[in-house]
Amino acid sequence: MTLLKGALVAFTPTFLPVPVPDVTVFQYNPESLTHTWSQPTVTPSASGASDAGGSAGRTGTTTGNPMAVAGFPGEQFDLTVILDANEDIADGGPSGALASVSGVYTRLAAMEMLLYPASAASSSLLGQATAAIAGALGGGPPPTQVIPDSTVPITLFVWGPFRIVPVRLTGLTVTETLYDTLLNPVHAEVKLQLKVLSPAELAAAGADSDVLSTVATVAYEYTLSVREAAALANLANAAQSIIGMLPH
Repeated sequence: MTLLKGALVAFTPTFLPVPVPDVTVFQYNPESLTHTWSQPTVTPSASGASDAGGSAGRTGTTTGNPMAVAGFPGEQFDLTVILDANEDIADGGPSGALASVSGVYTRLAAMEMLLYPASAASSSLLGQATAAIAGALGGGPPPTQVIPDSTVPITLFVWGPFRIVPVRLTGLTVTETLYDTLLNPVHAEVKLQLKVLSPAELAAAGADSDVLSTVATVAYEYTLSVREAAALANLANAAQSIIGMLPH
């Protein structure tokens, strides 16, 4: 059986109708990851304990229901990815040739760029390259596209076939331990902090009508549907557990 590998899939803004993915496949799957959940709370009332109608705590999004929440729960993934150039060099091929001259720096750079605004990336060599591809495929000069300032790229965190979620990279810590003769890192450990973006957050980003947001929203809803199906499948285990709790 082929071992699936985790990956980060970033979408660089281009002039193509379909976004061009920049895929960073994990060289080695992390042995563990931390999946943190947080429950959003209802916004408290700013007008006091009661409104004009006399209903306590029912202004704005405030409610008297103690089980009320403001939306979907927050999610975050924390994991450490290990990169090593020696194995790529030993395997040969294009990856080996690239690793022999730059170590693991290209993979580090791909993850580092996830922290930069898309507008900055679009005016860089990466943006110029994707624009050139768009012009070549379209047979003419690409149309003008406005990219919002200070907006980081939309990224998908892929962890197997059942967990594909849109995320924002919120933390990146790189520990480099070995170098080649040009001081390129050949071994590194990368700690990633990934905040999962809900459909409401994607819409609030102002990009709910474009292709990138559509792809991200579909990924979130797909993963949620898989989770719901898994929870339903657990009902059989729950019934068995209840039977085991009953006195014999």
